Amino acid sequence: MRNRKPVSFFLCFMMMGFGFLASSAFGQIKMNYSNVFPAPHKHSVLAAEWAKEVEKRTNGKVTVTVHHGGTLTPGDKIYDGVIRGISDMGMSVCGYTRGRFPLTEVIELPLGYKTGWAATRLITDYYAKFNPKEFGDTKIMYLYAHGPGLLHTKKPVNKIEDLKGMKIRAFGAVTKIVSALGGVPVSMPMGETYDALSRGIVEGSIAPYEALQGWKWGEVVKYTTEAPGMAYSSAFFVAMNKDKWNALPADIQKIIEQINKEWIEKHGKSWDEIDKAGKDFIVKRGNQIITVSVDENRKWERAVKPLYDDYVKSMKEKGLPGAEALRFCLEQLYKIQG
Repeated sequence: MRNRKPVSFFLCFMMMGFGFLASSAFGQIKMNYSNVFPAPHKHSVLAAEWAKEVEKRTNGKVTVTVHHGGTLTPGDKIYDGVIRGISDMGMSVCGYTRGRFPLTEVIELPLGYKTGWAATRLITDYYAKFNPKEFGDTKIMYLYAHGPGLLHTKKPVNKIEDLKGMKIRAFGAVTKIVSALGGVPVSMPMGETYDALSRGIVEGSIAPYEALQGWKWGEVVKYTTEAPGMAYSSAFFVAMNKDKWNALPADIQKIIEQINKEWIEKHGKSWDEIDKAGKDFIVKRGNQIITVSVDENRKWERAVKPLYDDYVKSMKEKGLPGAEALRFCLEQLYKIQG
């Protein structure tokens, strides 16, 4: 009888300790993040840093596991995967699901982008202005966009006529730029492009300079044509499952939204950093950069300008404010770039 009290006290203490540990474990919020970029890519690094920052600022209440390279869901399935809860979050390219984000295709038009920072500023302002319903089935963390998309080929393209009939890898609404310039667009995701270029399935691709190092295209192309008249960008999303977001406590939502604002700036600046690295990479390899003349560039501009009208007409048919979105983006980009 004398030993029962100490034993009872000990058992009670153990149960309290277990309860504390259990409540801590069960109180932790765990999330999976599906990312289209390969692990070494700068934007994968930023995704991983975002996850660490969320864990840090929530004092470990939220942990995020990032799955790189489309291993959890492939690039063109990431957005649907977020909706269905296959992943709690996802980062990918809007253009991988052509027609899914129609109004936002305005960002992919050849608007004359000069930097990734400017393109990211523009898409952020565009989203704040129009709040497009096409993203309404997820909680958008933030959007960003890459630096000027240019032409990278296996043989030289000195003038627009050289591009006629060439098979050029593109995706989404960007395929229209290739067609307008006289090329033959071949749709495929970034991850398949190196092999396609290597094997001659395509003769070139369009993308920002970063792809030449980040995706190693610089090893399988020899020429880059700088024609500002075709300089487009692509829209990227970072989205969260709506139910997952709504289930988060208000204080955690506030923390994440603050981090999101900071990461928009990081992504925009990083595009310019990796564009420079990509350009330096091919210069060291001995690849040739062809800068078209002012007169030649006007030909490229005239060739792609009808895409503006096509976009506005297409959006009008869908009952979307395409004319307003295009006008806003052209005016806003001018203000941003000066």
